Amino acid sequence: MKKYKVAVVGATGAVGLEMIKMLENKNFPIESIKFFASERSIGKKLKYKNKNHTVELLTKSGTKNIDIALFSAGVKVSKEFASIFVDNGSFVIDNSSAWRMDKNVPLIVPEVNPHDLKKEKKLIANPNCSTIQMVVVLKPLHDFAKIKRVIVSTYQAVSGAGQKAIDEFKNQIKTWAIKDKKSLESNNKSKFYYPIAFNLIPQIDAFTENGYTKEEMKMTNETKKIMGDSSIEISATCVRVPVFRSHSENIWIETEKSLSPEYAKILLSKSNGIMLLDEPQKRKYPMPLFVENTQVTYVGRIRSDISKKNNNALTFWIVSDNLLKGAALNAVQIAETLIQSRLL
Repeated sequence: MKKYKVAVVGATGAVGLEMIKMLENKNFPIESIKFFASERSIGKKLKYKNKNHTVELLTKSGTKNIDIALFSAGVKVSKEFASIFVDNGSFVIDNSSAWRMDKNVPLIVPEVNPHDLKKEKKLIANPNCSTIQMVVVLKPLHDFAKIKRVIVSTYQAVSGAGQKAIDEFKNQIKTWAIKDKKSLESNNKSKFYYPIAFNLIPQIDAFTENGYTKEEMKMTNETKKIMGDSSIEISATCVRVPVFRSHSENIWIETEKSLSPEYAKILLSKSNGIMLLDEPQKRKYPMPLFVENTQVTYVGRIRSDISKKNNNALTFWIVSDNLLKGAALNAVQIAETLIQSRLL
């Protein structure tokens, strides 16, 4: 089997570390691997397959002789270095929002649109975490019944905002436990305007002129692009919740063709990347605490919308690990798909 020269850019971040774990977990065919990060991480040692590798500062010279570069270092780094890797012949799979809505850049979820991968399009965007898990579930339902409208409310884990947010959440919990509730108000809030411990914040990213946040508009625009159907109407409300890891979503869909809960379960149970967990009478349904570190999107509580007289509306609950399928795992799966499709 052919082996590849791989680089992980942003290797010491929450998603970068998961990318390294996924490459090892999936026994990706690697000839050599390089880890790049910011200046504060230079010289740090990261282990891959029981061998230590020194973290390097990313420079133009470091972009040469790489087959696949997995980026999770933010928009600024992606804008500066992704095209340089591509010019040097690398495939770049970028986890930031820098290129997602560029019409010349494929936005890929392998279970949904692998056909959008092309040999000549070496820059590939990894979608937003909340979008990825949703479209994995929407795809088989859309193929059968054509989805007309989606209303989604997300309950997004703190880890979606990065390691600093995780640390802040931990510190707030400790502060509350040692002192009292009022002490949270004076606690250092570097990532969130309000305390996240024991709270819900109905804002992720900045608000746009239409009253929706950038995160909510990402879900709207990215879903249409990935699904290849701009006619789908989508409205999202994104909420940050006091959970360390795994995003949850409540989704309502309206379809052109009648689709019963029973048949939806059959379609989903046969689809790649989905685990059906839908036995509410036995208290079996997806929850973030138990989905952490798993590689599929869990679906449960599938039911007809009782407010509609026809059988063309369903609602359901999905949960997926935002650092894995929502980021690192999806990126590595894109790389695997490139190999399987003989594009690399």
